[in-house]
Amino acid sequence: MAIVFITGSTEGLGRAAAQSLLNAGHRVVLHARSTHRAATIGELASRAAEIVVGDFRSGVETRSVADQVNAIGRMDAIIHNAGVYTEASRSSTPEGHAGVLAVNTLAPYILTALIERPGRLVYLSSGRHRGGEGSLNDIDWTKRIWDPAKAYAESKLQVVALAFAVARRWPQVLSNAVDPGWVRTRMGGAGAPVDLDTGQRTQAWLAVSDEPAAKVSGRYWHHMWHEQPASEAVDPEFQDQLVARLGELTGISLPGM
Repeated sequence: MAIVFITGSTEGLGRAAAQSLLNAGHRVVLHARSTHRAATIGELASRAAEIVVGDFRSGVETRSVADQVNAIGRMDAIIHNAGVYTEASRSSTPEGHAGVLAVNTLAPYILTALIERPGRLVYLSSGRHRGGEGSLNDIDWTKRIWDPAKAYAESKLQVVALAFAVARRWPQVLSNAVDPGWVRTRMGGAGAPVDLDTGQRTQAWLAVSDEPAAKVSGRYWHHMWHEQPASEAVDPEFQDQLVARLGELTGISLPGM
C-alpha cells in the first residue's frame, strides 16, 4: 500500500481523493491551511497517517509544510490539489506576491523542490489553463491591471508546464497534470456538472495504480483520458523559463536529475 500526501485535503476534491485512497487501504497524509481547519475534518483525521498544517499564501508556512512532510518520511506520491479560484483583487501575500500565484503556482513549486522526491507527482490544473497563454514577464501582476479570470488561467497553465518540466528533469518520477472538470465543490458550486467521485478519480488513480496506463509521465489528463494541453505547456523553452522565474520569485532552485 502507498503513502500519499494530498494538499488542500480538508474539503472538496482533496478530501474526496483522501477518502477514496483510504478506503482502498492506502495511507494518506492530509494537509490543512490552519489548525482550525484541521480540527474540522472529523473522522477523517483519525484515519489519516498524519496531518500537516500551513497556509500556502505564506512562503514561510509553505516551507514549513515541506519540512513537516519530510519529517514523516518519503511519500510514494503527492497530489498537488490545493488551489484558489478567481479573486477580486491581487491580495498581496506576506512576501508581496499575488495570492492566486502564491497558492496555485508558487506553493506546488516550493513543495516540489523541497520535499524528498516521491515516485509520483500529480498536479491539478483546469481546462481554463488554455486561456492563460502569454508572456512570463509579469506573472506576479505587479504591472498589469488585475484580471481575476486571466490570473487564474495563467496559474493553471503554469501548473501544467511545471508538471511537464518535472517529467523532463526527473525521468525516474511519474509527473502528470489533471483537469478534474467543473466539479460540485464549494469552489465549483452546486450547479457544476461533475460529481465529486468523478472529479477525484483520475488523480487518485495516477497516484497509486499499478496499471500500465497509469504509469506514464508528462501527460495531461481529463476523466481518465489523455488530452492535448495548451501549446505553451508542452514547450520545453516555456517550461524552462517558468522554472527559472519561479526560482527567482521564491529563492529556491528546482533540483536537476
